[in-house]
Amino acid sequence: MTEPAADLSWRELEGRVPLDALPDLHRRFLHWRGVADVDSMPLRRVQQRVEAELNRLVQAGQATRSGDDWRLHAGALDGFDLP
Repeated sequence: MTEPAADLSWRELEGRVPLDALPDLHRRFLHWRGVADVDSMPLRRVQQRVEAELNRLVQAGQATRSGDDWRLHAGALDGFDLP
């Protein structure tokens, strides 16, 4: 019997990416989530939308909120090219 995959911390995921590449990660995530007009959004708006999409994953039962982090359950990011 195999162990279920551990939850993935969104903050740990962001930590894998150099600081100057974070906006690209966030925009790719929003594109993957189907958010419109991502490329024309100001950076602050992108950050807000990322948090909104992470909260939608929580509502869908695919993640849990833990303080200022989101724990993404196994499969929540299937199809997203992780860094």
